[in-house]
Parts: sequence; structure tokens; C-alpha cells
Amino acid sequence: MTMDRREAILAAARATAQAHGYGGLNFRDLAAEVGIKSASIHYYFPSKADLGAAVARRYWEDSEARLERLWGESQDPAACLGQYPSLFRKALENENRMCLSGFMAAEYDDLPEQVQAEVRTFGDIQVTWLAKVLSAAEPGADAVAVKQRARAIFAAVGGAQVIARSRADIAMYDDIIAGYRVSGLLPRND
Repeated sequence: MTMDRREAILAAARATAQAHGYGGLNFRDLAAEVGIKSASIHYYFPSKADLGAAVARRYWEDSEARLERLWGESQDPAACLGQYPSLFRKALENENRMCLSGFMAAEYDDLPEQVQAEVRTFGDIQVTWLAKVLSAAEPGADAVAVKQRARAIFAAVGGAQVIARSRADIAMYDDIIAGYRVSGLLPRND
């Protein structure tokens, strides 16, 4: 039961943070959502910073696992790069939510150091995976250029999500991603 309660808190906190960011995490509201007393949350997460770091860490761990599954299923660089935006689209499909780390990155200056570290890790994992896939697509490519393109893809997809969310229009996301394909930033789906 103890792990179930901790997992329920993390799930509720993740949904809240994807909709309202770190600033939206409130122990009283989370406790009401989970059906426990707010003191129970303090048992698992002594502070809001501890909760925020745990949520962000779980988020990047889940994301890293999804990326590795995506690569493991095909090891086709073009297919993986083509599917990458769908990972961010899923958040929009879930009540117009955002990538948790993207949302928290926007609040970066106001985050506790331990949460900042987890947000940076998310970005590092995304860029490292993208660079690995890009390198597989173009063996021998300049490592600096590969890393620059990986960062550009990560930033572009995250930016598309922000724009689409601000309009509550997932079709806008799809249109922006299609533009990235036309420009050559992402492979076409032909």
C-alpha cells in the first residue's frame, strides 16, 4: 500500500505539473486528489522541492525508456526521427498538457536547485538520444554539427508544443511539425 500511495502522489503531481508547472504543485490539492491527508504527502516527500525533483526525475526516466524502446523496435534512424514528435504530441492529446520538463524549464529561475538538475537531465537525455539517432543516420558526420541539429530538433519540437498549447489546437502542432519536415529538420513521412 505504501508504494501505491507514493505512486498515486507522483501520478497526480505529474498531471498537475504538466498543466500548471512546478508553481502549481500544492500539497493540499494533491492530497485531496489522491484522497489522503496532506501530511501523508510529507511522509513521502518532505518538501515541495523533494516532490518536484521526484516527479521530474520520474518523467525523464519514463521518457528515456520510451526513447530507448523506440530505437530498439526499429533502429531505423529516419523512422525514429519521424516518430519523435509523437512523443510530445501525446501530452497535448492529454487535456492540452505540456512536456513536464518543458513547462518546468520555463520556470527555471524559480525552481529549487534539485529540480533544476532534473530538468537539465531531461534535456540532456533528449539531445543525447537525438544525436545518437542522427549519427546512425549519417555515419561519420561532424559530431558538433550533429549535436547542434539534435538541440535544434529538441527545441523546435518543444516550441511547437508550446505554440499549439497556447491555442489549444493540436492541429497547429501537426502543421508546425509538417513544416519541420518540409524544411528538412525532420525526415518526411513519405
